[in-house]
Amino acid sequence: MNLQRYEQVSQAGDFASFRQGLIDFANDMDFGLVAGVLAIEHRGPGAKTEYVTVSNTPTAFLQAFNDASYARRDPVHRHLMQNSAPLIYQQELYVKAGAGDLWEMQAPFGYRTGVAVSVHMPGHRRFLLGVDREAPLPTDPVQLNRMIADLQLLAVHAQDAAARLLVSSRAKAGKPSLTPRQLQILQLTREGKSAWVAGSVLGISENTVNYHMKQLFKELDVSTKPQAVLKALELGLL
Repeated sequence: MNLQRYEQVSQAGDFASFRQGLIDFANDMDFGLVAGVLAIEHRGPGAKTEYVTVSNTPTAFLQAFNDASYARRDPVHRHLMQNSAPLIYQQELYVKAGAGDLWEMQAPFGYRTGVAVSVHMPGHRRFLLGVDREAPLPTDPVQLNRMIADLQLLAVHAQDAAARLLVSSRAKAGKPSLTPRQLQILQLTREGKSAWVAGSVLGISENTVNYHMKQLFKELDVSTKPQAVLKALELGLL
């Protein structure tokens, strides 16, 4: 694969460029459909997983598959959320997983066979990447392995751009407003300072630092100090 295709994705400056880079790469691989998904696992109260997607998925497909239960049953999605090994899918995979009806529903939209990979990222996140088409995959193992290798390398190049660009407008609008003291404690925590050291630097007690940290957990919807720092960095607060 041309190195420029990887750079087109990894160095994308905005969402539209990132999306087009993925589409161009998939087309070079002879796949008409591509989807990249940044899965962000939120910890703490009301824990859930947020999915931020970039794709050229047909609108009719999105309208037909707007039920979250479909994703929970989909064997490709389940594999990618639990396993970093690449996956080749076709009708047989769905049938063996007891989800043959899902394949039958997706096939008319061009989702008959494909290759998918998953990259584990810091901060309880995964980047899922898959390409799909109607035509069967090559039977030549060398050619098939090349496809898998190209997609895996693309996912590695794409993960940083995904973390940078695939931020939902909802997350941006919901950016918490932290107090100057909370930001000071977060910065000291980022530097590896303990609650006792942070308190000494700021002239407050260790208990007060811990109190502020508990409030930060609530504001940022996290449950540990590393998660709080990562979330603050992700939201541009630090």
